[in-house]
Amino acid sequence: MNKGILGKKLGMTQVFSENGDVVPVTVIEAMPNIVMQKKTIETDGYEAIQIGFEDKKKTRASQPEKGHADKAGTTPKRFVKEIRGVNVEEYEVGQEIKVDLFSEGEMVDVTGTSKGKGFQGVIKRHNQSRGPMSHGSRYHRGPGSLGAVDPARVFKGKPLPGRMGGETTTLQNLEIVKVDAERNVILVKGNVPGPKKGYVTIQSALKAAKAE
Repeated sequence: MNKGILGKKLGMTQVFSENGDVVPVTVIEAMPNIVMQKKTIETDGYEAIQIGFEDKKKTRASQPEKGHADKAGTTPKRFVKEIRGVNVEEYEVGQEIKVDLFSEGEMVDVTGTSKGKGFQGVIKRHNQSRGPMSHGSRYHRGPGSLGAVDPARVFKGKPLPGRMGGETTTLQNLEIVKVDAERNVILVKGNVPGPKKGYVTIQSALKAAKAE
């Protein structure tokens, strides 16, 4: 079954493994999440739990947000997500989910919003190759041919320059190096999407589970 928790990316550091290897890790703070709502097939058509992370000032919350949080006996949350594929019967509204939900060595998928990189060209944005850089070449870092002349338009899907980043991104099959229940911190091997203080969702690895 799937399981998940919400957290905040604090940054990266490195730790030493038992055999002395240096392991780069991302530090994710995952304060206790609150189960805000349970969704069932009878009422919603699918099964999921809605969890919330990090308190929001009541003055900044809307009336529907306040009412929704009151049903769970908690305060409005800044980051709320649904986790599907869970056993709904194991959770209760208002229940706390802590970092000890995961253990060292587990494989997880981490989802976040990637860093915005602004307006970029096709070489950086779409990984295209550049043209010859020699003298006389009149094509260096352009987008290439725009297609047939006859339609007098650019076909849909043509890779062109534009705004890059700021998209929901998932990195799969990342290993949990350490779980610190006292500090509410999870150390994940490698990097995860987003800037420092960016919100992320940690879930059981989908493809690793299928392989098993």
